[in-house]
Amino acid sequence: MLRRLNYRLIVLLALLAGMATILIVQERRPSFLRPDLRLDAFVANTGDGTVSVLDLIRLEKIATISVGPSPSGLRAHPKLNQVWGVSTDGGYAIVIDAATGSLAQRIPVGANPFAVDFSPDGSHAYVAASGSASLVAIDCLSGRVIGRARTGRRPWLARVTPDGKQVLVPNRDDSTVEIFDATTLSLLGTVSVASHPEQVAVLPDNSVAFVSATGSNQVSAVDLRRRVLIANLSLTGVPAALLLKPDGGELYVTIPEAHGLEIIDTWRTEISQSMVLGSAPTDGTMTPDASLVYVSDAIAGRVTPIETATRHLLSPITVGRRPGPCALDPSGDLLLAVNEDSGEVAVIRVRTQSLITLIPVGSRPRSLAIKLF
Repeated sequence: MLRRLNYRLIVLLALLAGMATILIVQERRPSFLRPDLRLDAFVANTGDGTVSVLDLIRLEKIATISVGPSPSGLRAHPKLNQVWGVSTDGGYAIVIDAATGSLAQRIPVGANPFAVDFSPDGSHAYVAASGSASLVAIDCLSGRVIGRARTGRRPWLARVTPDGKQVLVPNRDDSTVEIFDATTLSLLGTVSVASHPEQVAVLPDNSVAFVSATGSNQVSAVDLRRRVLIANLSLTGVPAALLLKPDGGELYVTIPEAHGLEIIDTWRTEISQSMVLGSAPTDGTMTPDASLVYVSDAIAGRVTPIETATRHLLSPITVGRRPGPCALDPSGDLLLAVNEDSGEVAVIRVRTQSLITLIPVGSRPRSLAIKLF
């Protein structure tokens, strides 16, 4: 009799364990994700020249890809099952096959590239090479360089306008922004901006670009139709990340040394509000509906959610040592934050604003891309 009861108990416990496993898997799997779809994160590790691949359903690292020295600027291709980036010290763009988790191609672009950007239809990629003062256009299907242009001194990146017609290049040592035709790479205009421009955000209607200037604690507003400077807006410190609302109405600028951020009213081209957040707010991301902004604090080791409508700060989420880039998965269920000093990715459940787990990656991770395929 005792054996029969024990047997029944074991069967019951096994069934309960199986049901619990199913519920956990369902909880982790975003509601939109069909069984034949994958959701992976790709993390560039500058310290060891690798890219870590993370399965965001099982919440674990599934591959490590050797790509070359100082990988950075990872971007998920908008159409192809690929993730692109650059090897800053290697002087080439990298193309990763997302399905196989392997390096598909290295494309020489010039010395010291930092980032890559795509045309809206995904047909072309653009890379500015800081060390060789050049801009290249790449055909994404063939991986061939199909255009090249000279730029000013130390171009920081290439940013394609939302309509895909122009490519903007901030030249750090010239303190200019050059405007190129996206098809021919012919120079359309050059605008002087504040000292040492780096990051660029463009309004959805392609009318104005906002350019952060690290040498003068300013953000420059550039009229892209007349190709002239509108204004230089003075900040309380060196600007870091530029987070633009999808409708283009507001631009959030993180300022680490001022312990917060400043909000620019893009319609009026003026600073509308300043907020104190913590020790060193550095990077961040925004939900698609712009209801929340998440800002990482490199010194405090946390991510702070902000309700954009009320400017209300929610409880900070402790994530790890020196968090930087953040990204939301396509469903908005998961928020990922890259911890550079602790070599891991923090995974946060957005619904509860709580840390789920930490996934170890490589040495000094500094770039992140999420790919649904």
